[in-house]
Amino acid sequence: MNAHVRFENVAVTYGRKTALEDVSLEIPRMRIFAVIGPANSGKTTLLKCINRTIDFIPHAKVGGRVLIAREGEKVSGTFCAKHPAGRSGKRFLTPFPPPDYEDVFRIRNVYQLRRRVGMVFPLPVGLPLSVYENVAYAPRRAGIHNRHELDEIVETCLRQAMLWDEVKDRMHMLGTMLSGGQQQRLTLARALSLRPEILCLDEFSIAIDPVTTMRIEDILRELKNQMTIVLVTNLVQQARRLADYTAFFSASRLIEVDETETIFTNAANQLTERYVTGDFG
Repeated sequence: MNAHVRFENVAVTYGRKTALEDVSLEIPRMRIFAVIGPANSGKTTLLKCINRTIDFIPHAKVGGRVLIAREGEKVSGTFCAKHPAGRSGKRFLTPFPPPDYEDVFRIRNVYQLRRRVGMVFPLPVGLPLSVYENVAYAPRRAGIHNRHELDEIVETCLRQAMLWDEVKDRMHMLGTMLSGGQQQRLTLARALSLRPEILCLDEFSIAIDPVTTMRIEDILRELKNQMTIVLVTNLVQQARRLADYTAFFSASRLIEVDETETIFTNAANQLTERYVTGDFG
């Protein structure tokens, strides 16, 4: 299975606080990869390393390497990861030719990186623009100016975010005037507007009602045929429903990573089993 992102011995600190400690794993291409674990276990920090939004955090220091497959590269190899306490035979990293990857922290054009890696945070981040311009803004900045093409992008992304029917007659309304749940879906539509290679979702459903959440989950299953999706969630059943692979973190460390069904039915580590069964205190 192709690896899209690789973490190699990544450690992150915020001043004296350790956020991630010696994390090595691989995120497969064109799959949904869930990251679960208790609060303050390093889940969001992992996401922020992929598109370097961690650069915005004062005093953040990153050690190790975060590698992303070069644009257009088809990477050979099989999915694997370092298992700190996993089964025999799985404590390894598959070697890959270095030319297939680039270190995200050595990429000079960080804005181009963030076009490749879309991000949706737990709470909506609305631009003080119309609903239409919230979605069209990034494609226009990327050089798309044809109105018909922009209209198609806006409608497609709003449909995928399950928002089109609610705003199609209010496209000139300020996005910040929408409800909280609608603004979160608008944020998702904006993240999809540049067709990123990787879509990172950090508790995307926290402000969205359950029915809409389930409908968006259906869309995500379709989107994984077009992009890699990394999903941070505190809802373990959401991870089980959606993810092909799941990584469990605790106390800033990667405890276990495997196929999702294995994590939920035959976990190698007792901590993982206790967490996914709700017996974690």
